[in-house]
Amino acid sequence: MTQRINAMQQSPALYKKFVEFSMLQKDCAIEQTIQDLVHIRASQINGCGFCLDMHVKEAKLHGERELRLYHLPIWRESSLFSPRERAALAWTEVLTRLPEHGVPDDIYDRVRTQLSEKELSDLSFVVMTINAWNRLSVGFRNVPGSADKAYGLDKAGLE
Repeated sequence: MTQRINAMQQSPALYKKFVEFSMLQKDCAIEQTIQDLVHIRASQINGCGFCLDMHVKEAKLHGERELRLYHLPIWRESSLFSPRERAALAWTEVLTRLPEHGVPDDIYDRVRTQLSEKELSDLSFVVMTINAWNRLSVGFRNVPGSADKAYGLDKAGLE
């Protein structure tokens, strides 16, 4: 696969502001473990190889267990995820695949049993952001692993 264009080079001011926006989420109400799971799951759904590769490596660097990464596509059937993580994954999937008639009340109600209003709002921004990054990377065919050294992801030990 060959990258089409480099958004960072073509739109440096917009790219810089979007990175800054993304970095604000490090201090949001959603813990890093869940952010990692959300980034990976949305990237799987969107078929974004660049982001999937990046976020699996980040999750490993953050201490995520490998089996949970393997179970992420089957999180509903797996016993490896907490109710809070399941709620975050359900919200990620519904916002990533936006149903024709909006988010069903039953999903919203289920998620609200696990997350406060602030947490749900912050989670929505996390989901929104990874979906935007996915769209840039898929559209411009960013090559998986091409930024590993720049982001320190080569230290994840995944090859």
